[in-house]
Amino acid sequence: MAARHGCGVSYFVTGTDTGVGKTRFSCLLLEALRAEGVAAAGFKPVCCGDRDDAVHLATASGGLAVEDVNPIWLKAAVAPLVAGMLENRPVDPAYLLEAFRRFSAMHPTVIVEGAGGWRVPLAEGYDMADLAVDIGLPVIVVVGNRLGALNHTILTVDAIRARGLEIAGLVINHLADELDTAAITNKGMIEQLTGVPILAEIIHGQDFLEVEPFLGR
Repeated sequence: MAARHGCGVSYFVTGTDTGVGKTRFSCLLLEALRAEGVAAAGFKPVCCGDRDDAVHLATASGGLAVEDVNPIWLKAAVAPLVAGMLENRPVDPAYLLEAFRRFSAMHPTVIVEGAGGWRVPLAEGYDMADLAVDIGLPVIVVVGNRLGALNHTILTVDAIRARGLEIAGLVINHLADELDTAAITNKGMIEQLTGVPILAEIIHGQDFLEVEPFLGR
């Protein structure tokens, strides 16, 4: 069941790896929720490298200021822990949590998009999983549908369960038009091996999302 903030539902979106389509899915979900009259807004705690993910989320949230959507932007395209070291600007977990609390106080539904995968290090002794636990929302796992997805999904699901968080479901994201044998068989096998429901399957180039599975009804 999704966490309810006001009249809406909120989630933490993670992925089986970097580049699996977390931002694409999060934007489609925001647009679908807002089309249903849900005042949904995206939150990207940390960006490394360019800030495109946060810009897309801000646009999908109805045109919010990117600085509100993304409180920490590090310019090096590496893990936040490393980027913070390179820029002499370490990530402060307390600052991230306070930024999230301020943001969620203004928006009844928040879609939080992590950076990279589940265990990406943010600061010394603190990673994305710790942030997700501190925020406390149900987790949606975006699966990049390619060879290796079974292993990555099982590892991610096991790691989330080990932290005691609810897994709301999986989203299968097709990364290419052409599907090989692994991509064709992954969907059925992932659901069977993890016991986690698939909430959506996003075809390459798809520009809409059926919102019903995400409303927590």
